[in-house]
Amino acid sequence: MREKRLFYNTVSSLVFQLTTIICGFILPRLILNAFGSEVNGLINSITQFLGVISFLELGVGAVVQSALYKPLSEKRQDDVSKIIASANKFFTRLGEILLIYVIALVIIYPQFAGKDFGFAYTATLIIAISISSFAQYFFGIVNRLLLTADQRGYIQYNAQTIAVVGNTIACFVLIYLKCSIQIVKLTTSLIYLLQPFGVYLYVRNHYKIDRNIKYTKEPIAQKWNGIAQHVAAVILDGTDTIVLTLFATLSDVSIYSVYYLVVKGVKQLFLSMTNGITALIGELWAKQELDELNKTFSWTEWTIHTGTTFVFGLTAILIVPFVEVYTNGIHDANYIQPLFAALIVAANAGHCLRLPYNIVILAAGHYKQTQNNYITVAVINIVVSVATVKVLGLIGVAIGTLVAMAYQTIWMAIYDSKHLIKWPIRSFLKQVFVDILTVVIGFFATRMIIMQGMSYLAWIVLAVKTTIMWGIIAVVINLIFYRSKVLGMLKKIQGRVKKKV
Repeated sequence: MREKRLFYNTVSSLVFQLTTIICGFILPRLILNAFGSEVNGLINSITQFLGVISFLELGVGAVVQSALYKPLSEKRQDDVSKIIASANKFFTRLGEILLIYVIALVIIYPQFAGKDFGFAYTATLIIAISISSFAQYFFGIVNRLLLTADQRGYIQYNAQTIAVVGNTIACFVLIYLKCSIQIVKLTTSLIYLLQPFGVYLYVRNHYKIDRNIKYTKEPIAQKWNGIAQHVAAVILDGTDTIVLTLFATLSDVSIYSVYYLVVKGVKQLFLSMTNGITALIGELWAKQELDELNKTFSWTEWTIHTGTTFVFGLTAILIVPFVEVYTNGIHDANYIQPLFAALIVAANAGHCLRLPYNIVILAAGHYKQTQNNYITVAVINIVVSVATVKVLGLIGVAIGTLVAMAYQTIWMAIYDSKHLIKWPIRSFLKQVFVDILTVVIGFFATRMIIMQGMSYLAWIVLAVKTTIMWGIIAVVINLIFYRSKVLGMLKKIQGRVKKKV
């Protein structure tokens, strides 16, 4: 059953992320073409400022999910109900705070950003974009946490996939009909409003949750100890856009958003593949099946490092040619930024490389013990970004994120080795060495391959050539350093193929 749910979760999450990436490329291009870089920058800026409210989530979501692993595995329904009831109270209150925040944003934001568009234009856009955020806190987030903790995340991923496709089709039609950007974004919010209702109905019909259950003792242990982790995550995801909004231009925000669209899509693919693994490791830790946990972690570390190196290495080479094609015909900003591209790809690769170690920390519930590290990472990112943005612009904010991610990845690997699964630090160092070796050889082996023309077809040809070369290099290097892992992976794939045949 574990393997079956892991497979469902991984596949459905992967389909959702691929759908999100494809649709995520379609919509910004339509907006850029129809409304221009300034409006695209304004939308991304508003979205990021609305995301700041998630500061107030204070990491409770991650703690709720960790708290659910044990009672779900032991089928203690009353304890599950108490955790859900406590979480519902918290997120309902957060939704009320969000309402106040949006009102303040409507009044204040147009005074320092989007001045060229007028107060009414910017204010109505904020309101249109914010509606889906209310649905998340009032109806959606607790049910999603329950499904993920119970290794049934595939339910919500399928619902989200349907919402993304429906939204893309609707927005395409509205932009074709020359509707205002406010109508387009309002439609997006209303479509995403339906998704949490569908998840709620599934949970109501498949779980016996007493949402009004009474409790005297707080059922969510370490409820407030996830604050540092959460704040750091919000800062790492949102600092760049906010810093650019305050210290640069909306055109810079638009340029950043186009590059981030690519790297975020690649990053989300890796996150999607770890969603099922997180719940599995959480269950193994809760039951203290340590031998199985170490075996699972070994495969997780190697798979994520190898996959990250391969995919982000390709991304670093292919991102500028892709952006060149993607923004062809748009001349109101300079979207060709090779140094920034390399840095932002490296920073997000770092985010993925830290995943195996972060998963173990979250699964073990070590929030309080690791909070100082998360605070340090947040400070590093803010200080470096603000200190360099005036001189270096886009490159400055990318450097801030890269430095913060490199520090955190190393720190987490050391912490896991000392305090949790006792994973040898030399294994981490060996893996990093293989990662760097693959990138260096891959870069020099493919730097002479250039794009022949300015079209998606020409880019696809470039991508195929580069991927084949990188694939050969990655397989050869891993056969030298991780032969048993490569052969083991091939056996697993072969076994699945035989089952289907």
